[in-house]
Amino acid sequence: MNTEIVFTKDMKFRNAVLFTGLPGIGLVGKIAVDYMLKQLKAAKVADIYSDTFPPSVQSKKGILEPITDQLYYYSHKDNDYLFLAGPVQPSLDMRMGAPEEHYEFASKIIDALKARGLKRIYTLAGLNVGERRMSAIPKIIVAATSKKDLEEWTAAGAKVDKPEGLITGAAGLILGVGHRQGLEGACLMGETNAKLIYGDHGAAKEMLSLLIKKFGFKIDMSSIEKEAKEIEKAFKELSKQFEEEPEEMPKTGLSYVR
Repeated sequence: MNTEIVFTKDMKFRNAVLFTGLPGIGLVGKIAVDYMLKQLKAAKVADIYSDTFPPSVQSKKGILEPITDQLYYYSHKDNDYLFLAGPVQPSLDMRMGAPEEHYEFASKIIDALKARGLKRIYTLAGLNVGERRMSAIPKIIVAATSKKDLEEWTAAGAKVDKPEGLITGAAGLILGVGHRQGLEGACLMGETNAKLIYGDHGAAKEMLSLLIKKFGFKIDMSSIEKEAKEIEKAFKELSKQFEEEPEEMPKTGLSYVR
C-alpha cells in the first residue's frame, strides 16, 4: 500500500496554501495546526493511510480504527488553506523503515494536492535549542525556498538562525519535494526543548501569532495563552530536573528539526 490519500470528494482548490503540523520536537507544529483547525472550524477532506506509520491501530471509545493522518480545508478571502494534521509521521528510526518511505509519503501528498490547486507550502516544526528555551521567549526561525520568501517572513517577525542545518522528517521533505515540483514555501520552526515531550504551548503560541499577522486569520488566542502561561510556570521545576540530566544536542554543528 505505502501511502494512500482518500478524499471525501473530488475537490479543487483556489491558490491553495498547505500548512503541515505533524508530531515533532516539542510538538510545536502539531499544537499550532490542531489549534487552528479548532478555531477556524476547518472541514476534513481526506484521510491518509500509510504502511510507513507505526504497525498498530488506535482505539476511540472502544472502537478500533486504522491510524491515519488527515487533510483539512478552510477558505479565507481569496485563498483556500489546507492543513495536514494527525498523530503520526513516518519514523526516522531506520530500524523501523527505509529512507525511501519518507520520500514516498511526501511525494504522494504533493502529487495529490498539486493536481488539485496547491500553490505554496509552509511546514511548522520545532527547533531544539536546549536549556536556552527555559529562560527565554521562543523565537520563530525560518528557512525558505527562495530569498523572496525569506525576506517576507523576516519582515513579519521570523528570524534566520544558523547558516547550515538539516530539517528532517515530513517538515523537511514535504517542502523539499514540493520545491522540486515548482512549489515555493518555508519551514517555520519554534524554538523549544526536545525534553518537552508533552508539548511546548509557548512556542506554538508564538508560531500562531506570526501566522495571524501574516495571513489575517481570526483566531481567539485566549486558550493557548493560558496553556502557555502554565507551561512557563512549570519551567522552573523542569529546569531543576533537566540540570540533573545530560543535555542531548547535535554534535555536528547542524540544527536538526522535524
